[in-house]
Amino acid sequence: MRQGRGPAKRVRFRATCVGMINYTERISLLMQDVVRRTPALSFIDLSEVLVFARFGRSEAEGAFATCHCLTLPESEPGYFFWRDRTTGELTRRSEWFVTKSPTVRLGDTAIKYLISFVLPRFCDQSLDRSRKAELYPDGTPAWIAKLDTVIHELHHIDPEETGIRRFVRADGSDSMRSHGPLFYEQVAAMVKEYLATGPDPSLLEFLQHDFGGLNRLHGGVLATTFRNFPSFPQRYMERLEMPASDCTVRVEPLKPLTQPVVYTENDLHVRQFTGSRTSRRKGQRQGQAA
Repeated sequence: MRQGRGPAKRVRFRATCVGMINYTERISLLMQDVVRRTPALSFIDLSEVLVFARFGRSEAEGAFATCHCLTLPESEPGYFFWRDRTTGELTRRSEWFVTKSPTVRLGDTAIKYLISFVLPRFCDQSLDRSRKAELYPDGTPAWIAKLDTVIHELHHIDPEETGIRRFVRADGSDSMRSHGPLFYEQVAAMVKEYLATGPDPSLLEFLQHDFGGLNRLHGGVLATTFRNFPSFPQRYMERLEMPASDCTVRVEPLKPLTQPVVYTENDLHVRQFTGSRTSRRKGQRQGQAA
């Protein structure tokens, strides 16, 4: 991560499809401006952050966006086990394994964080139906909820690069939770601080439309996804050769890996999102470079 408040590295995007809006591209450009204008986020090197989209219906419950950390250390060796419900005796166990984070590289740059936005759900969120509403004065435009979510996910990035930022209680002590009233207050303060700097309205314009409005204006909504959509880089279990402590207990093999453990720019594709499904844009591949 970048230290200090020097200029952020710019992220270059190749054109995807003329006419349709690339939503993840717009969010990435907005993030560049947010990081540049918001001191508390100025340590973030956006060349190490990849924005992508997942699918989620607007009417369904669920997150609007998620910050995924790729710098978590390898776990200690372990295994799953099963016991007899009556006797409590160990009946079987899995093979030994460690849990690892996948590698994502764009050119020579190692990606440390992924931020996923759930479409179309993210586009249709509203401030008046959110727990954030009390942090903004009456009359605040509903689309501010989306800007709040963008800054919220950036705020999850830990300046110490230890993973996802830990929640700090009001008394200064650490909590195992990643959210809390103070976290939401800090995000709202950064939203207001950013807007007070007078950002270019064109960077924010796309947030002012719901998913239906974006489709009417642009004829479709595109977003960067991974080739193995709907999957994406996630922690995985790697089998270990370890001596058996009890040869009488049956050992269950781990399920074989079905997803990559290394991703590159060749694994980034563009998909069109609708209210009910997504479809791959043939011949379209999203590229990013530092």
